[in-house]
Parts: sequence; C-alpha cells; structure tokens
Amino acid sequence: MGKVTPGNARKVVGVVRVIGPVLAPYAAQAVSVARETYERARARRLGVTVADVDRFSGRGAALHARIAGDSAALRDLREQGAQEGSGNELRDFVDSAQRRLSELAGAVRAAERMPSGRRRSTHKAVRGELGRIEDDLLRRFRVEG
Repeated sequence: MGKVTPGNARKVVGVVRVIGPVLAPYAAQAVSVARETYERARARRLGVTVADVDRFSGRGAALHARIAGDSAALRDLREQGAQEGSGNELRDFVDSAQRRLSELAGAVRAAERMPSGRRRSTHKAVRGELGRIEDDLLRRFRVEG
C-alpha cells in the first residue's frame, strides 16, 4: 500500500464526490433491508408481530413477550366466559392469573439489573411459572396436551 500524501487524499476525495451521490441511495436501501430482516427475525424469535417487537427489549424480552401474550389470552378467556355465562370461578382464575403475570413482569424487570447468575435463575423460575399458567389456560380453553 502506498503512502498517504496530500495529492492521494485529494484524488480519493474527488472520487468520493463523484461516486458518493450515485452509491448513497443503494447504501441506504441496503441498510434498510438489513434492518427489516433483523426486525423480522427478532419478531419471529420473540413470537410477536413486527409492529410489536419494539415493545420488548433487554435480556428478558422473550419473557415479557410471553407475559403479554398470556395476558391477552386471559382477556380472551374472560370475554369467552362472559359470553358463555361462566361463574365466579373463571373470573377468580383470570384475576389471580393477571395479578401473577404482573408480579412476574416485575420480577423480569428487576432481573435486568441483577448479576448474570441470579438473572438466569430468576428467568428460569419465571419460565416455570409461566408454563404452569399457560397449562392452566389451555385446560380452560379446552385444549388438552
């Protein structure tokens, strides 16, 4: 590689002035496509829509996405129960599960600032509790596993 001289630098700047405006739109498009691809992959990994992917970030993003999904399912169950005229037992379950999901969301948020070992064990405990809530939800939706 040659020496960097003022003459060589002027030549490079001249080439960039000519080619830069031609290449800039292609570079911007490439960046945009890369960003879209990344966002779609992240949304797929979290199990949410691309529009919702920005709501979930950090190391607990997947857990927050699960909690949001479970909360939406509980709202659906409450509506279904109201249409079917279900009793207090279903309403009590939904209220209890919503409170528990709120507590779990708080635990995941708190775990963001914990040392990695404690964060992992907290996330593991939250995953276990979410699994139990989801199993109960599926049973109440009459989906047996």
